[in-house]
Amino acid sequence: MAFKLPDLPYSADALEPHITARTLEFHHGKHHAAYVDKLNGLVKGSDLEHLSLEEVVLATAGRSDQSAIFNNAAQAWNHAFYWNSMVPGGGGAPKGALASRIREDFGSFDTFREKFKSAATTFFGSGWAWLVLNGGQLQITTTDNAMSPIARGEHALLTCDVWEHAYYLDYQNRRPSYVDAFMTHLANWDFAEQRLAEAPSHASAA
Repeated sequence: MAFKLPDLPYSADALEPHITARTLEFHHGKHHAAYVDKLNGLVKGSDLEHLSLEEVVLATAGRSDQSAIFNNAAQAWNHAFYWNSMVPGGGGAPKGALASRIREDFGSFDTFREKFKSAATTFFGSGWAWLVLNGGQLQITTTDNAMSPIARGEHALLTCDVWEHAYYLDYQNRRPSYVDAFMTHLANWDFAEQRLAEAPSHASAA
């Protein structure tokens, strides 16, 4: 069964003016689609063809002979997660259990926001900034290129894509402005809260 490009969880213009329909048409319809198409070609006829996307990522992580499969599978997974990490009218501060955990592990939401923005804006090259649950603690981490927290045993809650193709049409080289828009207007805290509630025992245990 072939992997499929998931639909965006909102219309292509729903995140405007912070991320335009033109950016999403390229980012989702071209970049994400290319990872899915390439992955299908790479796994066709192999034992990996019938696994879930996450299972393919885990099965190929760290294997130099499977790096092409890993890169395309992980990028397909990361991008699907990124679309869900944003929502029209999002941003601001979370509520409920996630807000409590952020205060507990970072001291305050403002401190968390500052650290997350720093991680996203100072990361060199192409990659991702993440909020993850790892060993019972919320952490901010970054991954380069296609690397994904699931390949490191971390439970992802939220991500901001900092590959240039995620923001260049709208912000050119102004990555800090893009990250500010993500945090202020787009971050989907309800999704992150749901992910926190779904965390497996290995991520929740200290």
